[in-house]
Amino acid sequence: MLNQNVLVLNQNYEPLSVCSARRAFILMFLGKAEMIEKYDGLKIRSVSESFFLPSVVRLGRYVRAPHKKILLTRKNILIRDGFTCGYCGTTRGPMTVDHVIPKNMGGVDRWENLVCACDRCNNRKGNRTPAKAGMHLLRKPTRPNHITYIQRFIGVTDKRWKPYLFME
Repeated sequence: MLNQNVLVLNQNYEPLSVCSARRAFILMFLGKAEMIEKYDGLKIRSVSESFFLPSVVRLGRYVRAPHKKILLTRKNILIRDGFTCGYCGTTRGPMTVDHVIPKNMGGVDRWENLVCACDRCNNRKGNRTPAKAGMHLLRKPTRPNHITYIQRFIGVTDKRWKPYLFME
């Protein structure tokens, strides 16, 4: 139970990170955080008291945290794009990572130049730009921010997180 994920918000309600319920409870016990949302029916019990298990906590002081850099990996590109082909929109079949502008034409390994693609579209596009292949991207690839990181890479484990992650 103490290994449940807890969303940690800055003093201004900006999402900072995700920690364990054990860590969140310690922050609350030390007076460094307050509980904003709690898990239904889950409690931490001691000999003489019981406490609700936090789902969302807010820090008491504003923390100036540097933005986390998300590593550019094949897995992270597939997660960013939701395992959906950037050209046809399918989620079926094996997925690969495609360079929008091929490396031999000056394309580089950057978030903005890499998309998830099904094998069929990747082979059809070949070593050409989407325009030369007569294809177009369904959405422009972008670098994910830390809120996207929590939404997609860590995953929303509790519906109470959604308002704080701008998902409602």
